[in-house]
Amino acid sequence: MLYAALFAPFAEFEFMRRALVGTFALALGAPPVGVFLMLRRMSLIGDAMAHAILPGAAIGFLLAGLSLFAMAGGGLIAGLLIALGAGLIARTTLLREDASLAAFFLISLALGVTIVSIKGNNIDLLHFLFGSVLAIDDPALLLIVGIASASLLVLALIWRPLVLECVDPGYLRSVSRAGGPTHIVFLALVVLNLVGGFQALGTLLAVGIMMLPAVAARFWARDITAMIGVAIGAAAVSGYAGLLISYHARLPSGPAVILVAGAFYLVSVALGPVGGLVWAVLPRRHLEA
Repeated sequence: MLYAALFAPFAEFEFMRRALVGTFALALGAPPVGVFLMLRRMSLIGDAMAHAILPGAAIGFLLAGLSLFAMAGGGLIAGLLIALGAGLIARTTLLREDASLAAFFLISLALGVTIVSIKGNNIDLLHFLFGSVLAIDDPALLLIVGIASASLLVLALIWRPLVLECVDPGYLRSVSRAGGPTHIVFLALVVLNLVGGFQALGTLLAVGIMMLPAVAARFWARDITAMIGVAIGAAAVSGYAGLLISYHARLPSGPAVILVAGAFYLVSVALGPVGGLVWAVLPRRHLEA
């Protein structure tokens, strides 16, 4: 009974195994980036960037159909251009970067949906917006695994200036000029992971696997390394449980994964030992000399 509920779907069906490996790869690459987005108070920028890749992916679809590399390449180029454009507008006008990204987000979403509608149908549009994790093939799986590997490697290389920029950006500016390049590389990592998430979860849900485990981890750890560990574990469990729920309950797989991650976030808000609601109302012992 336990085997049939927890392991049989992955043992019997290859598409379930591919989906599981894909969600595990996303869990390794995206949540660490989400932790730094949260610590830098850029959480909603991740959502804006997720929609920014839609026009590029849609143009790739318009030119080459459902070509993995055309859509991924188009999404990556569009995301990077919009990130650089929003930063340029923020530095040359009175508009803040988050506001310019919000404007680009709305334009990108409308433009992407329009482009997909020109050549595709409602099924194609649903695929772009919500993805299809159960339809991951070998090339898409290799792309997601490659993005996760590259993301972890780059994070290791920029770890020190990235942590310093989260904790004390003023000190980083006083001792080094690495802040600007680190910010650009970090935004590229955000776009890259969203392109990987787009292959499985679509543009509307790709940011969910990045941010929900990250914000939930804030209630379980104070150290950045521990937060990343909790976020990766939560994302992996969400992928596994979400796929099982979607299989047994016949629900859409991508939304099921994100809903499990959302449930973990709500539990963390209530029970997390670092600022959770239950711990906040419990009486605390006072320090004694």
